[in-house]
Amino acid sequence: MSEQVELIVEGKSIKLPVIEGTEKEKAIDIAKLRSETGYITYDPGFKNTGSTRSGVTFLDGELGILSYRGYPIDQLAEKSNFIEVAYLLIYGKLPTSAQLTAFEKEIAEQSEIPSNIGTILNGFPADAHPMGVIGSLLSALTAFYPESIEANPSPEALHKLMVRVIGQLPTLVATTYRKSKGLPVLAPRKDLDYCSNFYYMMFAEAGKEYKADQVIADALNKLFILHADHEQNCSTSTVRIVGSSQASLYASLAAGTAALWGPLHGGANQAVIEMLEEIKNDGGDTAKFILKAKDKNDNFRLMGFGHRVYKNFDPRAKIIKVACDQILGKLGVSDPVLTIAKGLEEVALSDQYFVDRKLYPNVDFYSGIIYRALGIPTEYFTVMFALGRLPGWIAQWKEMRDDNEPIGRPRQIYIGETERNYVPIGNR
Repeated sequence: MSEQVELIVEGKSIKLPVIEGTEKEKAIDIAKLRSETGYITYDPGFKNTGSTRSGVTFLDGELGILSYRGYPIDQLAEKSNFIEVAYLLIYGKLPTSAQLTAFEKEIAEQSEIPSNIGTILNGFPADAHPMGVIGSLLSALTAFYPESIEANPSPEALHKLMVRVIGQLPTLVATTYRKSKGLPVLAPRKDLDYCSNFYYMMFAEAGKEYKADQVIADALNKLFILHADHEQNCSTSTVRIVGSSQASLYASLAAGTAALWGPLHGGANQAVIEMLEEIKNDGGDTAKFILKAKDKNDNFRLMGFGHRVYKNFDPRAKIIKVACDQILGKLGVSDPVLTIAKGLEEVALSDQYFVDRKLYPNVDFYSGIIYRALGIPTEYFTVMFALGRLPGWIAQWKEMRDDNEPIGRPRQIYIGETERNYVPIGNR
């Protein structure tokens, strides 16, 4: 007999089944709780609520474990590339060599964006935040591809839809950036790998020969892999709940982009650089700001340290710390802000105050440093996060559809006024 939990409500005993995942994590199934008792559970932020069964990503914050489809994140970051990981997340298995080659070719062939996107971009203010622009453009693509709103597309049509958005998002980002800077837009190059093509479209000089830099491509591949999925976080849950209404993939991704934009989520790596700039502008005294961070009466907060999920070291940070050191060394970047960052890192890894509280540098800290070293503008850091998270969002959206999950509809505890009588406006 399967394990059960007994719950006594108003003297009545009911049995709730226990679900066990493949990594031995357990959950109490309360799907029939309301129908049998009239009660619901109250869980602000859904911190203790499992909204779905998923085979995409496993995360154990206490032990510092992260894996995609059963593959440890360190193995994928070291041995794989971003497009192979995208295939793994979406289709549940690693591709063969032929499948990967075909997937890369399909993505490259779908990397062009509709010409009228440029007209839409011209309507945005030059200083518009790119996350707002990218989210708007993703939603607008539904109008260019009306077949994307079909509730039950064929497997072939669904595959094409997913491939197209993976190919087009880097082009949307690069086009947004270059138009905001008054630079000529560069068409995607099918002879370059995914990450090199993105960097080319962002920063190459029009009309001049461009040679891809393998150090930069490797850095982007690693960063994108580390950000590719992270279980049921705010933006991923948003993608799934919007998709549960049978909204199109583009609309669901636009919603996920909006959720990611917040400084408590994807905007954290941008906040890291803004904090480092603040320290630099104040004279660069790292010790002063370390003391401010320790002072409970001071509102200053060190951004990029600790993590709300990982109670130990963020496994992604272990990988990206090594990559950060390697990349800064290979690129030979000289930047006072990055010098300050390395000083903060040294203190956080050795100071007993930070060690006792497990306030280690996290993936946002190191990714912000690397993106700055690569010349990515600070306001585009969250956009880079979205580029990396794209295959995870797609995989979660596809899984939700494949499993025929019901439309998301959380309950609430009403705390408003009751039994009030309406008084006509003339008598108030």
